[in-house]
Amino acid sequence: MTSPTDSGEAANPKRYHHGNLVEALIAATVEIIEERGAEHVSVREAAKRAGVSPGAPFRHFRSKSALLTAVAEQAMNRLTEAVADAQSKVGNADPIVAFEAIGQGYLEWAISNPTHFQIISSRTLIDFDASDSLRDQNEAVRRKMIALLTQAQQQGRLAPDTDFDHLVLAARAFVYGLARMAIDGHFPEWHPSEPPSLAVRKALRLFISQMTNSQTQSHERPEVASGDR
Repeated sequence: MTSPTDSGEAANPKRYHHGNLVEALIAATVEIIEERGAEHVSVREAAKRAGVSPGAPFRHFRSKSALLTAVAEQAMNRLTEAVADAQSKVGNADPIVAFEAIGQGYLEWAISNPTHFQIISSRTLIDFDASDSLRDQNEAVRRKMIALLTQAQQQGRLAPDTDFDHLVLAARAFVYGLARMAIDGHFPEWHPSEPPSLAVRKALRLFISQMTNSQTQSHERPEVASGDR
């Protein structure tokens, strides 16, 4: 004869234990996205998969957007850890190397976690502005990038008039685009000879090299008088 505890756990191995309902619902949501796509996520379906009553999740998540925002917060926590880990391996002695490490950490995490990347990237699925966690961690990464660029500028690696805000935007767009292309399967059309993990690393290295070279060359190039043109 099977005990009630055994039968309950066997029948629904995803049944949450006391105190971790939020984690169970997030895990169930990620599972739904991986199987059927974000458009099929619902709070009730997540509750069913987590092994709780349909009304239980609404104490924590009043809508699909709130549930997906929680998934995005989990993703941001993990992304922040991945970026910090990548930076810890190179240190901050060379600000350009440290700046590149932020991008490498981002790319490696995104390619390894495509579902979380999809959710954290889509502002139509989540309520980014309502999440202090998302806004604060995103801003912390941006400030770190600005600080490293400032340090590089002080070392003469970037031109004195470098527009940091737009340079950070360009760098962010570049790694985001690389990650999106890799995850969406575009690389065979554009770089068939290498796996995505290696191709994105080389592409980012080229971007960083061109970024520093173009900035310093632009500063060093003398102005051409209108009469000399």
